[in-house]
Amino acid sequence: MPTADALRLAQEADLDLVEIAPMGKPPVCKLMDYGKFKYENAQKAREARRNQTNVIIKEMKLRPKIDQHDYETKKGHVVRFLKAGDKVKITIMFRGREQHRPELGFRLLQKLAEDVQELGFVESSPKQDGRNMVMVLGPHKKKSEAKVDQQAAKESKAAERAAEQAAEQAERATHTGPVAQKKERGRSENLDPEIDA
Repeated sequence: MPTADALRLAQEADLDLVEIAPMGKPPVCKLMDYGKFKYENAQKAREARRNQTNVIIKEMKLRPKIDQHDYETKKGHVVRFLKAGDKVKITIMFRGREQHRPELGFRLLQKLAEDVQELGFVESSPKQDGRNMVMVLGPHKKKSEAKVDQQAAKESKAAERAAEQAAEQAERATHTGPVAQKKERGRSENLDPEIDA
């Protein structure tokens, strides 16, 4: 159809003539409300961005000769990150002569991977990178699933707290002793007794 005829049809229908495929032979055009089309595309793009999950990589640094208590603390952080649905990069930092004993770092990374295996898996095996040894742990749950689980846990804790507070208030109400009698108030001793108040 000639362009002039297509434009006339678009004006009669109170629509816009929009070129869909300019490289086609012949080019493909469509009669549509262009403002509505742009709005719907923007809505689709916004919805796609909302559903998109951005993966955050958290990092935890350890030393080969880490103390047991410090190891437990660092492991707790790794567990928290994995529960939140984040990836965790574990870095073992070697200093001085420790560099000649990479098996110490390798064993430590294996131990950590075994300790958190119910929450995450080894995404990239331990690799020596200069003075450091690096391993990446990935979570079993997606970020969105982890958020739902955390929200449910918060709600259940809040419900438990509310029930405990209600029980405490009921207990206080039943255990209060006799109510103290109010003291009869007479005239103030400071006032002159001859003056009527």
